[in-house]
Order: sequence, then C-alpha cells, then structure tokens
Amino acid sequence: MSAELNPAAGHHLPGFIVSPGQTDVLMVITAIFLVLAVLAVGILFLRLHTLPERLAHRTQKLQFEIVAVLGLLALFTHMHIFWVVGLLLALVDLPDFGTPLRRMAGSLEKMAGSQSLGESEGAGVADLPKDEGASGSRLPPKPERDAIAPQSKKELSHA
Repeated sequence: MSAELNPAAGHHLPGFIVSPGQTDVLMVITAIFLVLAVLAVGILFLRLHTLPERLAHRTQKLQFEIVAVLGLLALFTHMHIFWVVGLLLALVDLPDFGTPLRRMAGSLEKMAGSQSLGESEGAGVADLPKDEGASGSRLPPKPERDAIAPQSKKELSHA
C-alpha cells in the first residue's frame, strides 16, 4: 500500500483519521471511556437501588428484613412499587411494642415467683430436681396446706 492520499480526498484531513496500519487512538480512548461509563452507571444504579436498605440498616430499624426483601423483589421483578414501598418503610419509624411487652412479662414472672426461660442458664434435663421428672416441667412447687383445720360455718358466723 502506498502512503499517498487518494486524489478524491481533500488535502486537509482531520486529526482523528489515521494512516492505514496505525493504531486508532480516538477509538481506544472511546472504548475505555465507554467501559468506565457503563461501570459507573451500574454502580450508581446499584447504590441507588440499595438506598432503602442502607437507610434501614443505618438507623437500626426493626423492619430491616422487610425492606431488604422488598429491595430484592424490586431488583428481580423490575416493579418499582416495591422499591418505593421499601423506601417509605425505611423512612418511617414504627413503634417498638416488643420491648415494653417483654419488660411487662418479666415483671409478671418476678411477681409470680417463677423463673423465665431467658434467666435459666441452660439447665438441661439432667439438672432438674427429682420431683420434676423427665417431662422437664418448670412449674413452681405447690404450696403446702395449712396445718390449721378450716373453721366450721358456725364459728365463722358467730365471729
């Protein structure tokens, strides 16, 4: 091949046109830019897509698992309503009903004199007293009857 210009070509060619057999620098730069742009848009999309999950995780929300599942559903089904619901759920503070109920249950157990399962330190069947048997029931011992005989109806009515 000759390095001469075609007679039909103009005398002034732009800088991005190269001679035959040379590397097209503009095409290489464009390919690198395209790969980096696709990666950047993909990372931006995934960061935006996991926004509700990150918000719920950062604030220690109780509904974190629900928000995470809604995010996965939105990702795999391409239904944006799941993402919107997950975002709204991540932004809303649901009241914590579990902690007060657990505290009330613990107080009632203390008042009743029984030991809760959380306070028993891994007691197994071998650690149980003889009267509880193999069933492992943790009922409090029955109160002993009073030694005093119940009064008759006559004594109660004259008092």
